[in-house]
Amino acid sequence: MLACKTGVRSIFTCVSKQKWLYRARARTCRQNVRGVGSCQARNSHTAVSDKVAVGSYDDLYRRSIDEPEEFWDEVGRGVEWHEPYTRVLDNSQEPFTKWFVGGKLNTCHNAVDRHVSAGRGDQVALIHESPITKSVTKKTFSQLEEEVSRVAGGLARMGVGVGDRVMVYMPMVPEAVVAMLAIVRLGAIHSVVFGGFAARELATRISHLEPRVVVTASCGVEPSRLVRYKPILDEAITLSTHKPRHVVMLQRSGLEEAPLSPGRDVAWQDLVASSPRHDCVPVDANHPCYILYTSGTTGQPKGIVRPSGGHAAVLSWTMGAVYGMAPGKVWWAASDLGWIVGHSYICYAPLLNGNTSIVYEGKPVGTPDAGQFFRVIRDHGVSGMFTAPTALRAIKREDPEVEEGRKYDTGSLRYLFVAGEPLDHETRVWSEKSFGAPVLDNWWQTETGFPITAHSVGMNMSLNPPRNASGKPMVGYNLSVLTEEGREAGPGELGRIVCRLPLPPCCMSTLYRADDRFVDTYFREYPGYYDTMDAGMRDAQGYVAVMSRDDDVINVAGHRLSTLALEEAMLEHPDVVDAAVVGVPDNMKGEVPLGLFVARAGSELTEEQVSKELVDVVRRVIGPVAAFRLSGAVKGLPRTRSGKTARKSIADLARDKAVKISPTIEDPKVYEDIHATLKRLGFALKAPTPS
Repeated sequence: MLACKTGVRSIFTCVSKQKWLYRARARTCRQNVRGVGSCQARNSHTAVSDKVAVGSYDDLYRRSIDEPEEFWDEVGRGVEWHEPYTRVLDNSQEPFTKWFVGGKLNTCHNAVDRHVSAGRGDQVALIHESPITKSVTKKTFSQLEEEVSRVAGGLARMGVGVGDRVMVYMPMVPEAVVAMLAIVRLGAIHSVVFGGFAARELATRISHLEPRVVVTASCGVEPSRLVRYKPILDEAITLSTHKPRHVVMLQRSGLEEAPLSPGRDVAWQDLVASSPRHDCVPVDANHPCYILYTSGTTGQPKGIVRPSGGHAAVLSWTMGAVYGMAPGKVWWAASDLGWIVGHSYICYAPLLNGNTSIVYEGKPVGTPDAGQFFRVIRDHGVSGMFTAPTALRAIKREDPEVEEGRKYDTGSLRYLFVAGEPLDHETRVWSEKSFGAPVLDNWWQTETGFPITAHSVGMNMSLNPPRNASGKPMVGYNLSVLTEEGREAGPGELGRIVCRLPLPPCCMSTLYRADDRFVDTYFREYPGYYDTMDAGMRDAQGYVAVMSRDDDVINVAGHRLSTLALEEAMLEHPDVVDAAVVGVPDNMKGEVPLGLFVARAGSELTEEQVSKELVDVVRRVIGPVAAFRLSGAVKGLPRTRSGKTARKSIADLARDKAVKISPTIEDPKVYEDIHATLKRLGFALKAPTPS
């Protein structure tokens, strides 16, 4: 049980059932220690404010760079602390930066309990929208607190405590969010694994994480099949070097139940019914909230460690400052909980800010039609939405005239944000017209947990930004674009995007069980900077265009060309709705671009005609320097659930390398058609069929 704390260092009072009530207590401290910041009064309010964070971007950004301790101290006051932090910043062991040093808090308390205490208990916290199972369920903050506290109580009975790891392997159901919150309620550390992973990949993560408990479900539901999780998990545990002590199994209502292994497996429903409530356990601000393995890793897994304090404070703040969302409004991040967008903007940020968050079990098209995004917006009064450009392109491909979408009134939607892949101009224009809202790009990574660049509507940034811009640097990111020679790139000059240390709070603190790898991977090549490994450029106004991963840049006779720029040029052709470009070997130029395109439904042009016209389009948009002459039609492109194009796999296949299809790819069948197209173009002639 949580010990009751009182006295000068406590800013909470324990009351009946040990719920926390905030007691404002101004406290000022100074620390004259090298590498350590100062702190001031911790908090000024109990509940989140109903006002959206508004201010001048230029002023806020300048303050975050020039006065980081003072700036982030103000942000830190937006969450409730069990014990106040004594130092804002300790950068004495860079890059192992610590924020809000000495403070203790609980993320679940800030995401759930404090809203109930503040009178928001009857507000809907979660909406589960599943067009696949034709069901909609809702949980209020009070209901969420009840279920989360009982799941936490059940996990505690299984021996889960502070610092223990618990794996979550579930489909897109609200219980996955409940599990995440229950784990952090105990001060334990969750690791959510995408439900599409097969047994071998799952086993690798179990071996590395060594979870005490795995929380899973009987099955996931795809448009054309049932995915049984139990046999996958059983095989993974057999293959793993570590054996979890317990498995909690959610038996999904109305679907096939999974058999339970006696002595190890416990049904979720029984756990909730039989377990006592458990209070929130405060943890140190730099205690891990979760470990998230980056997608597509091979060999030794790469687990991103997220510190609790900065994560809670910054994510809550971004909902207003970046996304313009006031508490109480409905927010929808159409992603997967197994990816970083799902962690940050399905589970944590909206709940921390007091928003209603939608958990969507479906696809942008095919469940059952291309009108589902529009329907969900109408049915639930969605105010802000977050998705991937890939999803918008899929809708555009299936319903270019928006015949399905036009059936629904999307007047509630104020902003549509995208990330995962750079947003091309044609898709942006089509989406703004179709959804009736500004479409704004932002760019970030699993490692950062929140945007590096954004069009921050809460900071009064323009809703009509320059073409191809992913925004301006987010507060706290001292961003530079460096050339291969290491100098600062000029306006419009392509280079490597890096961020001067220290990184702002919420960014990863290390890699799980791999401190040396953490330093070598992100900080060795550019000392004093975080290496994003992405390529981009900056314009004279400070807007950043993220072009592609740096290893996706094509070197054509000494000219470095971005795959994104070439893809966007291809998308200007009226009969092309999706495209991917990779570099292929060329005897004269070393490397030349090869484009794959998906034709518009109903197009009357042949593949040869489109390919010929694309040469002219790319030459007009990019110039003859692109040396673009090779392109072919495909039925689809290999994309991950988070929207990233697997360009490297296409490039490897074209170079006759064996390609193993990543389990994160949405539709593995696209590789068969891609292989055939590459062969028609004279590549991949000796490559085995991807498997």
